[in-house]
Amino acid sequence: MQHLSLKGAYGVSDILIGSGLIQRTAEECIHKFSPSRVHIVTDTHVAPLYLETIRQQFNIPVSVSTIPAGEEHKRLSTVETLYHDFLSAGLTRKDLVIAVGGGVTGDITGFAAATFLRGVSLCQIPTTLLAQVDSSVGGKTGVDLAEGKNLVGAFYQPRLVLIDPQALSTLPAGIFQDGMAEVIKYGCIQNPEILHLVSRPDFKADIDRIIYECVKIKRDIVEVDEHDTGLRMILNFGHTIGHAAEKLGNYTALTHGQAVAIGMVAAMRLSNALGAPEDLVPLLSSLLQQHGLPTELPYGKQDIFNALLSDKKKFADTMNFILVRELGKADIVPLPVSQLQEYIMTI
Repeated sequence: MQHLSLKGAYGVSDILIGSGLIQRTAEECIHKFSPSRVHIVTDTHVAPLYLETIRQQFNIPVSVSTIPAGEEHKRLSTVETLYHDFLSAGLTRKDLVIAVGGGVTGDITGFAAATFLRGVSLCQIPTTLLAQVDSSVGGKTGVDLAEGKNLVGAFYQPRLVLIDPQALSTLPAGIFQDGMAEVIKYGCIQNPEILHLVSRPDFKADIDRIIYECVKIKRDIVEVDEHDTGLRMILNFGHTIGHAAEKLGNYTALTHGQAVAIGMVAAMRLSNALGAPEDLVPLLSSLLQQHGLPTELPYGKQDIFNALLSDKKKFADTMNFILVRELGKADIVPLPVSQLQEYIMTI
């Protein structure tokens, strides 16, 4: 088992990575939290796989919320449902909320835990590759509005993250591919060795190492910039245009990973327009396609431009784009909104 610690403003987040950790959930949680009761939040896809396995490990009261699966349910209405479930269960600030599922479940549950009684302890158990390498770590929580993705949320570190690579064996191929977009992102912005690992036909044999390398990058970045005002912005490579594409598809036409893959290629083309080597676009596109991910925008550039204007990465008259001019090095580049439409036309 591998152990990483993330030192945040309000405490330490322990991140454990190891096969079989789901079978040890209660042991790890009781050791870390000593709660009086536990409330598990999962979704309709994940509950049949892991809910009873986890619930039966505890010898203290356990209550459960099972929310509908899917990004379209990442709404304030779902968070309110959780608040009522927490109250019905008698949850107090001494108790523990456990999120079991992918990125959507983790984001919703994290926001509910951050805001219920002004904060109750949180454990994240990510069951998708995307959640394991990215969304479960770092404390970003939130929900979508009709106007855009993740516009309401909070920074709230889980005090414990249990990453069990064995959970990936239950994933449909498409969901696993979704997570590979975030893995490839980490290779582009920080560690090109990751790109080398995932280019191999037998890359899954190294999945524990790949997860560890991605999480370590995120841990290191978040410790420097927990609240996303500087360095942490590089984790948004591909997300600016990706989020716009998700919005245009009403959060159902594209998965998050598909949108990020498309967004990374678009951002790399924008990098080309601003001086990056031209061979980076075909290299990135080829690797994404190798992992079954799309690389071309399914929407018009004018529509993308209009969707971008509500993005939370817009500051006054500029919008921050993350550009990669050489593999392993990302730059935060503020682009004037007045010229944004012109830039978007280059992708």
